[in-house]
Amino acid sequence: MFIVKYRKIFYTLSTILVAVSIFAMFFFGFNFSIDFTGGAITEINYPAGRVELNTVKEKLNTLELGEYTIQNTGDAGVILRTKDLTEDERLAIMNALTLDGTIQIEQKRFNSIGPVIGDELKSKALFAIFFVSLAIVLFIAFAFRKVSDLGSEKISSWKYGIVAIFSLIHDIIIPTGIFVFLGSLFIDYQIDVLFVTALLTILGFSVHDTIVVFDRVRENLKNSVKGENFENIVGKSISQTIGRSINTSLTTIITLTFLYFFGGETTKQFALVLSIGIIFGTYSSIFLAAPLLVTWQKISNKA
Repeated sequence: MFIVKYRKIFYTLSTILVAVSIFAMFFFGFNFSIDFTGGAITEINYPAGRVELNTVKEKLNTLELGEYTIQNTGDAGVILRTKDLTEDERLAIMNALTLDGTIQIEQKRFNSIGPVIGDELKSKALFAIFFVSLAIVLFIAFAFRKVSDLGSEKISSWKYGIVAIFSLIHDIIIPTGIFVFLGSLFIDYQIDVLFVTALLTILGFSVHDTIVVFDRVRENLKNSVKGENFENIVGKSISQTIGRSINTSLTTIITLTFLYFFGGETTKQFALVLSIGIIFGTYSSIFLAAPLLVTWQKISNKA
């Protein structure tokens, strides 16, 4: 009952976190990768062993590449992201990566993505998130269509769906804001296809956790004794599911932590965003979604 009783504290905390995250997004802006802006990506491997990035950057800085990013990958490789390149520019970059021909390299891939494709990917990513959210509302409304009312206290099934989406928005905005903040001040994190994949994964994980709590609310409504109010039922439901939610999330976060520190460079950002999303997804399922049902039910009764 503690969580439901002091729900306004958690509402305030969530509001502050969302507001700060939105501010970070508008203030720092989004650092889109070439997946969305267009450009070229080159991945090479050094058969003789890894070369220091600073040494490679010194060579690349002598070329007129504009903004670029380079990062280690695998045991002895690098991934270079640049603007769209002409053939002469590509050859100059390959020469720079060999440190003027002193080191042998193996080109593993070279992809060029035009801005039209980038815009298309951006639109599809937004549509994917929108339709996933819509599907979640419809699914929850259908699954909870027979949710019973308690005396004169009613809460429609579609409200469960709306509350779930409200929580999901919370779970998406906060990790995005943190990611943008880190990318602007400390590390060159970029919004790429893997980032969108992480957000979609967060949606699925978070709504699954929320539905578990909601389903326990539904079961307790069916088995409630006469005179038991909705607030007490929700509080009891949270107490019964909180251990399961935290344990499941901890197991997943431990796995993602190992992936972040011991996995490849290309999966670090994915693991980081997903870890942050799971933390706040678990928080919202326990401290936000279910208490919002109580608040909405009380407002409806007063109307």
